[in-house]
Amino acid sequence: MPKIALRLNSLEGAYAPNTLRSYYVDATAFVDWCEEQNVEAFPITSATLNDFIEFMKLTLQYSTIRRRISSLRRVNTLLGYRDETQTEEIYLAIRRLKREKLSEQRQAVGINQDLLIRMIAAQPETLAGIRNRALLSLGYDFLARRSELVALQVADIEFTNDGALRGTIRKSKTDQYGRGRLAFGSERSAKLVRKWLRQKPKHIQPIFCTISHGNCQDRPICDRNVNDIIKRGIIKVKGCERPSDLDVSGHSLRVGAAQDLLIKGYDLAAIMRAGGWSNPSTVSRYLRFSQHNIWKHFNE
Repeated sequence: MPKIALRLNSLEGAYAPNTLRSYYVDATAFVDWCEEQNVEAFPITSATLNDFIEFMKLTLQYSTIRRRISSLRRVNTLLGYRDETQTEEIYLAIRRLKREKLSEQRQAVGINQDLLIRMIAAQPETLAGIRNRALLSLGYDFLARRSELVALQVADIEFTNDGALRGTIRKSKTDQYGRGRLAFGSERSAKLVRKWLRQKPKHIQPIFCTISHGNCQDRPICDRNVNDIIKRGIIKVKGCERPSDLDVSGHSLRVGAAQDLLIKGYDLAAIMRAGGWSNPSTVSRYLRFSQHNIWKHFNE
């Protein structure tokens, strides 16, 4: 592993930190498994990778396994070895994996606008509650990924003359070079963000900063905190039909906003623009379970 770590360290700046972290985690898991099986990890052979795929199928989701296969192939190349895994054996293993696993995958349930309003109203009138209201509202309006929300700085948003706001998502999962995209927020978000910024010390630049013992800390919350805020927000909602906290995730605001935009009549291009998507198939997957009855007004 020291050789792999050294090689990955040399790539800093050329790849996103999360990408390098994934390479290291995936390579470590593979090396540990190879040691248990008493086989050589690198260079990777088709037979070894095939056996590792069978092992991963027991506990991991399809998307995780595909990512791990891609990571291992990349690390193998970075170590100077030829890729011996582009074989019919691996091709068939991946096809079998896709047929078996895709039916098991669950998409995060979308949080639509009605549920969002209830979640915002259920937040307590505390420092964390005021922050969380702003986070939930802006996360929905910006169709933001967790990483995009936690990276937002005060300088990234601007309140507009019409009572709303706009912001700049400077970097994202699909924009590693930081070209950025504009995002727009509602009057609701503008009011909630203004209220939160009046509570937060002005010298703290991350919009959604950590709160410890009732005091704001000069560091952003982490991705996991966004997940927790959404799950706890769902639990707080009473007196209406709502999904389980187990069915929602940090993606639920993004999914729900995309589904609501479809119901309101926006086309795929507009939804992709709003959420910063580059791949139509990804958006289509989110929209698949939208409560969009196209026949509702057909006979009116």
